[in-house]
Amino acid sequence: MKITILDDYFDTIRTLDCFSKLDSHEVTIWNDHVQETGALVDRLEETEILVLIRERTQVRKELLDKLPNLKFISQRSVYPHIDVESCTANGVLLSSDLHMDMPSHSTAELTWGLILCAMRDIPGQMESLRAGNWQKGVGHSLGFKTLGLYGYGRISKAVVEYAKAFRMHILIWARPDSRKQANIDGLETAKTKEEFFERCDVISLHMRLKEATREIVTGKDLALMKPTSLIVNTSRSGLIEDGALVKALKSGRPGMAAVDVYENEPAVSHPLFEMPNVICTPHVGYVTKDEYEIQFTDIFNQIEAFLKGTPINVINPDVLEMGT
Repeated sequence: MKITILDDYFDTIRTLDCFSKLDSHEVTIWNDHVQETGALVDRLEETEILVLIRERTQVRKELLDKLPNLKFISQRSVYPHIDVESCTANGVLLSSDLHMDMPSHSTAELTWGLILCAMRDIPGQMESLRAGNWQKGVGHSLGFKTLGLYGYGRISKAVVEYAKAFRMHILIWARPDSRKQANIDGLETAKTKEEFFERCDVISLHMRLKEATREIVTGKDLALMKPTSLIVNTSRSGLIEDGALVKALKSGRPGMAAVDVYENEPAVSHPLFEMPNVICTPHVGYVTKDEYEIQFTDIFNQIEAFLKGTPINVINPDVLEMGT
């Protein structure tokens, strides 16, 4: 089969152990990113199986309608970037393991790394040394401060364990059933959203972006935060009201931010990049070789199952009925 893998920026996939699962196929890997439909059609016109790396490329109707050879898309996690209805209309089966029982430990680890970097201003201290100076200023410890987790799912639960090791108090805000589970797990939940934003020294967002959560954090919420506080977003940019974070940081509440996700990616410029009280990383929450090995084992297993006629993790099963 002719298999194409898009957006493998550092040509990592062919170095994975699981890549051997594709040994008997004709595999093309693209290391750059394009989104223009014509360019994608040129790359994919002979492709029978398409492998996507998370949400890096949008796969919409105008593209799918021009790929008559495409039979199967294999990826992992959520799929807001894929027009599932158009996949079905074009007879393209989509498989995506939602890994409901497995958190992204790499994202949880990055979250904690960003918290430490921001609270101790590690990038600023490094810049000071490189400029020929000594210490830049005085940072903030984490012990006995309050970490607020907005959302209580798999990644939040992993972050909770790190926070306990650093002797932090943990406060949860989430939808009612998640707050109930947090209480069962022995964690404190805020009585109101306002209390949550007022009390926390660090707030980290851990929710999927969907209609109900889009812009769930408003400028009014951010204005309640302490001048010394930090907000961290390794989830999705759209969780925060458009433009509100930049405005809030300029006004001094919160005092700091650490961000791994942006409205449009890849992002080569952004107002946050120019702010001295913000640490920015280029959406690397899931970008470790170890995490790739986990993810692409799942993705390639889906390809094997499809070729055996027993597809797994199917998102649009109507395609299977079309073939009968």
